[in-house]
Amino acid sequence: MSNDQSPNSPAERDRRGAVREKAQQVKAKQTRWRIARRSLIGVGAVAVVAVGAVAVTSALSSHDPRSQALPGAAADDGFMVSSASGVADPGAQQTIDGNAATMAAGAEPTAEPTPTPTGTAAPVDIRVYVDYMSTEAREFETANADQLSKWVGDDAASLTYYPVAMLTSKSNGTKYSLRAAGAAACVATHASDRFFAYNHELLTNQPAVDSDGYSDQQLADMAQGAGVGDIAAVRTCIEDETYTGWAKAATDRAIKGLPNTNGQALTATPTVLVNGTPYVGRMDDAKEFAQFVLTVDSNAYYSTATPTPSVTATPVG
Repeated sequence: MSNDQSPNSPAERDRRGAVREKAQQVKAKQTRWRIARRSLIGVGAVAVVAVGAVAVTSALSSHDPRSQALPGAAADDGFMVSSASGVADPGAQQTIDGNAATMAAGAEPTAEPTPTPTGTAAPVDIRVYVDYMSTEAREFETANADQLSKWVGDDAASLTYYPVAMLTSKSNGTKYSLRAAGAAACVATHASDRFFAYNHELLTNQPAVDSDGYSDQQLADMAQGAGVGDIAAVRTCIEDETYTGWAKAATDRAIKGLPNTNGQALTATPTVLVNGTPYVGRMDDAKEFAQFVLTVDSNAYYSTATPTPSVTATPVG
């Protein structure tokens, strides 16, 4: 009797062929899956690398050098006036031909002399936070620049200005307050002896609120007009807006709290501190401000003066 299941029978050969074909199909399917898996992993890796590259590129592109540039002349975000000369007497009215000296010479003297702080051995500390688009900051500067200059020149006061940008949104999108504060930092850094004059120019010739303000080129031209020596460095600094990032950060810090005060924060400009005490009088009244300075200075003097030793009676015995 024949055996159809013998190793060499046609039925057995067909069965083995079917098994081999099925194995080959499974193997081919597994190979395709492995290839697809490797491809997906490769695509995923490329995607991760690409995302990482985009993130780094984004970080680098957002790493604006202006946001990291710090004016070396700043102390607690303020600039101490080293030279207070070179500004026009605000009490002298300008004529059409600019001959202020003639008119000033003919002006009658005031009945009451302006008081000068002289109480303490140390100069009285005056700190002024200014926004270069603030009307009241302009009024304060116009009224007080002359006597502030005199006090600094006589070593009766130390004067520090803090440029801030609280009115950045009030210039039709040009961010004038921010750019002007950055420009002031440029002059303070590269030409500290002309900072007072430039600060005075920015305040007394400030643009109107809700106007475009001056362009960066015009701000640089004003620095040149204020007598800046190294105008090339100052112009580059202003036109590159090197310190606008710092100006924004300094404003944010001031709004959170003013240094060396008892928790006081910046809420308006100008904010004027005399030995840490806020001035709340009229910004356009030089005599009222001078009297306030004299009062604060006198209080400081009497609070630190050495008391006179008391005399103790000797008992008679």
